[in-house]
Amino acid sequence: MRHLLPAALLLLWAGGLFAQTPISDAKVEALVEALRLSAPPASPDSGLYSDWRIKPDNISRWSKRCVNQEVTPEQFAADQALARQVLVCVMGKVLREEFAAAGNNEIVAVQRAAAWWMTGDPAQYRDGSTGAYTLRVLEAYLRFF
Repeated sequence: MRHLLPAALLLLWAGGLFAQTPISDAKVEALVEALRLSAPPASPDSGLYSDWRIKPDNISRWSKRCVNQEVTPEQFAADQALARQVLVCVMGKVLREEFAAAGNNEIVAVQRAAAWWMTGDPAQYRDGSTGAYTLRVLEAYLRFF
């Protein structure tokens, strides 16, 4: 029993050395850009807005939360800097939550965040077409580092 305590302390210490760093703002910005680059082509009548292909109800809700004003889908689509500001706010929270859920595994966290973006369910990050999409997002994300 007395040998277990030093071994446990050693494992805790070593685990601290190899723990990944927290999610920085630069990583959130890279994810937001990876989502833009991975967005599927949309037809003009798709009802989605901006280079990120976002539903109007999300634009309204997210802009209220992130910039304290309701932005119309047209404003959002016309102002990429505003869109990016809102999406960094939204996806920063999501990516940090998924980083914790993934046991501080950044690769899995990016895939889980991409699945959340596509389906609302981060647990689908390996499933079917969602899994293929999350891998495209991950590939685009990794190009920034």
